[in-house]
Amino acid sequence: MSTHYSIAEARSRLPTIVDQAESGVEVLLTRRGKLVAAVVGLRALERLREHRPEFGATYRDFLARYSLDDVGLEAEAFAEVRGTDDGRKVTL
Repeated sequence: MSTHYSIAEARSRLPTIVDQAESGVEVLLTRRGKLVAAVVGLRALERLREHRPEFGATYRDFLARYSLDDVGLEAEAFAEVRGTDDGRKVTL
């Protein structure tokens, strides 16, 4: 179930929108008639984030499955992305 508000309308109805989102209603916001955002309750957001793997784990899994040759990259492509020197001196 969802409810639509224009952004201008949402400004004046924020407490109502928050109550709706808390109760599980998906609130959709529009700008000039086009959907631009959604307001969801914290429980819904946590559910969305729950099964999202961490980037590092996903990247390691990708590297275990595919070689750089398989995806069309040369091994040296990232060799100089980050310098190996100590960087600049900083005094704190």
